[in-house]
Amino acid sequence: MTRKPMHTIGILGSGRVGTTLAAGLAGAGHHVVVGTRTGARPGEWAGPELGFADHETTARQAAIVINATPGDGTLERLTALREPLSGKILVDVSNAAVHRPDAQPHAERLQEALPRTQVVKTLNTMFHSVMTDPHRLSVPPTAFLSGDDADAKATVRTLLAGLGWPPEWILDLGGISTAEGTEALVALVPHVMRSRGFAPFALTLAS
Repeated sequence: MTRKPMHTIGILGSGRVGTTLAAGLAGAGHHVVVGTRTGARPGEWAGPELGFADHETTARQAAIVINATPGDGTLERLTALREPLSGKILVDVSNAAVHRPDAQPHAERLQEALPRTQVVKTLNTMFHSVMTDPHRLSVPPTAFLSGDDADAKATVRTLLAGLGWPPEWILDLGGISTAEGTEALVALVPHVMRSRGFAPFALTLAS
């Protein structure tokens, strides 16, 4: 029996993170549209055969939009999509290339720029392959949630469950300002990767 898609999900970005999430969410039964700058399927695309559109069309078609674009240009890029993102859930999994302790959190700036969009920060504290396969690690990883809208976070919890995340591995930190903590991990990532290479990793809260 064919599964009915739970949501139409738009993914902005077609790099490693976007490809991984597209494959995982399509496998979980969602209709996935990948947004690229030109709207065309990238020549180097290694993911499943999915729909492709430009960023604006992707945002209009989707009920949930995932930002998997490079963090440094995200604010300008998504502010231009304010109208098509209105009323949508925006799942921000990106990090800035360099963490600046005195800067306002990236996700918080997005929420201020997109007041009619529910921004939820998650999955930004791990290697991309762990996002859709958390059981691959030897210890349970933690998926943190930050966001001001409780219903939006509940929807994102459901998405994560479809990707294999047990409820007890998901931790709600509170409002969008709490993304400050998880975004700071980007300062650690280059050192981890120099030490371990491209081996999968994730931040885990042990208790």
